[in-house]
Amino acid sequence: MVEKLTPEAKQAALARLAGWSAAAGRDAITKTFMFKDFNAAFGFMTRAALIAEKMDHHPEWRNVYRTVEVTLSTHEAGGVTARDIALAEAMDGLAE
Repeated sequence: MVEKLTPEAKQAALARLAGWSAAAGRDAITKTFMFKDFNAAFGFMTRAALIAEKMDHHPEWRNVYRTVEVTLSTHEAGGVTARDIALAEAMDGLAE
């Protein structure tokens, strides 16, 4: 089982993740990605889905036109884990 990050570890991870923040009302992290158009947003989601599948860790997300809203939390741990941070870092790399 994956262990939930301590509040201090989560804050340290958020400090180095550009644009990510603590989700309101739950132990999760969130970020809104903006792309030039729907094609770019959907391409990002497709590439992120392939990485998430390899990690066996899947995001909660919502796409409207050029916007992708992502929330990450490890359900089995009941909060943010190292898996969420790794997926956030991978998503940031894809969005560059």
